[in-house]
Amino acid sequence: MFDIFRLSATFLLIVLLLRKKFNIGRVMLLGAAFLALLYLMPPASIARTIRDTLTDGVTLKLIVALLLIRVFELILRERRILSEMMDASKAIFGNRKAVMVSMPLLIGMLPSVGGAYFSAPMVDESTKDLRMTPEEKSFINYWFRHPWEFILPLYPGILLASAISGIELRTLILANLAYAVSMAIGGFLFSMRQVKKHKKSRRITKKEILNFLPIASVLALVVVLHTELHISLLIVTVGLFAFYRYRPSEILRALRKGFSLDVIVLILGVMLFKGVMETSGAVENLSAYFSSKGIPLVPMLFMLPFITGILTGLTIGFVGSTFPLLISLAGGNTVASVTFAFASGFLGVLLSPVHVCLILTREYFKADMAGIYRKMMPPVLIVLLVAAVEYFILK
Repeated sequence: MFDIFRLSATFLLIVLLLRKKFNIGRVMLLGAAFLALLYLMPPASIARTIRDTLTDGVTLKLIVALLLIRVFELILRERRILSEMMDASKAIFGNRKAVMVSMPLLIGMLPSVGGAYFSAPMVDESTKDLRMTPEEKSFINYWFRHPWEFILPLYPGILLASAISGIELRTLILANLAYAVSMAIGGFLFSMRQVKKHKKSRRITKKEILNFLPIASVLALVVVLHTELHISLLIVTVGLFAFYRYRPSEILRALRKGFSLDVIVLILGVMLFKGVMETSGAVENLSAYFSSKGIPLVPMLFMLPFITGILTGLTIGFVGSTFPLLISLAGGNTVASVTFAFASGFLGVLLSPVHVCLILTREYFKADMAGIYRKMMPPVLIVLLVAAVEYFILK
């Protein structure tokens, strides 16, 4: 029982610091230190956990992958690849609804904080001749930029879920695919009902098609060829440097901009917290306690990540803090339990009032927050239903 109090106190500290806008990497490091203190871990055990975290191949691969993602995103922005992808999408789609959602969908491919504020003016422009409420515009801009977080390896949440669980990234992406699809379909079903107009489409040129190649290549290497993400990003990034004839000085500049101490601290913080959870005995003790009390697994798989997701508004927050315990409770890293927990936590993130994208979208359109939530609830329930069905099928 005392383990619950110690871990609850640690979670409470993490949530409070995140709500105060502290850097998540530093928060996770503090959480790891606080947990080690509560469990009175010997200095030798703490030193060994730190050493194992710093030398763990998974930790190093994650750091390299996330730093390369920043360089990759920089190239896409500098060379206007993303904006040209958007122009091509406008040309392809004759359906007015598809044109409207293509902007947040395309910009959502890049995991930039504040990206919702970038797509908001485009959604506003595409809906200016329609009698659409600020709440519906907000829903379109917010909802349709987030299906990618279930499946796109450019996002750190799914990378960490794969790293912590030990499940192959490709397997987790395929398991999460149903959630991304149901999220998109649910968004279409419960929005833009009054939009009936169509626009003329045109054929896109070969040059416009090539703009989709960088992101498609990363996905193909990871999902089809089973290549590890950091290697896939390295291959594609080097290819982009060569294609755009970057000079050595430009490559160094891109690498300098891509380097981020915050990214390194983030990965170290999450992985060290995971290590302390396991080494201190917290995971083992709590797993034994819940098992002895006969608490059903499914409610735990839903509630822990969902509540943490709502409180933090961060995918990394619920993955890093709850997955080590949940995997132990599930009796191992089963795809069914991990993918259901991921869906549950991410739905909490989507509904979180501290989610940066939601805050920025609501601010831009001056929308009523309750109105946005009313739009979100039906498709959220659809995704949750799909997650529950998939869990019992996979189980």
